[in-house]
Amino acid sequence: MNLGPWTMDDTNELLHLLVDAINIGLRDANGSLSKQNVERVILPRLNAKIKFPETYNHCLSCMKWFKKQYNKMSTLMCNISGFEWDLIAKTFIASDEVWKDYLKSHPSYSILWEKRVVDYEDLKIVVEGGIAPGNGSIALGP
Repeated sequence: MNLGPWTMDDTNELLHLLVDAINIGLRDANGSLSKQNVERVILPRLNAKIKFPETYNHCLSCMKWFKKQYNKMSTLMCNISGFEWDLIAKTFIASDEVWKDYLKSHPSYSILWEKRVVDYEDLKIVVEGGIAPGNGSIALGP
């Protein structure tokens, strides 16, 4: 994600606003936030708090970035031993040896090493909270 004048604080602000919107029930029946709800509820609040006003398209771009970050973080949380999530510091914890070994084959994960990142729990609400759309969906039940 090209942060330009957009900062990690701005990114976290958007994430928190998305979580708030979901918690008050603004997610559609299909699990997504409509353009109307984003423009009516989220963008005015976001633009009141950040330095450079943003648009719906920027929010969509951020959502894609959130999904990529969540997928990386979920991989570390679920599939790789030696990694732990520090809920307070909002960082992944592992020995330097574990990180170095892992980054040899996954260099794009270096953003998660020794850096405070977006909140995994909030990403989970925003990214995982929807219903699988389209052809890949599997119906459960009779």
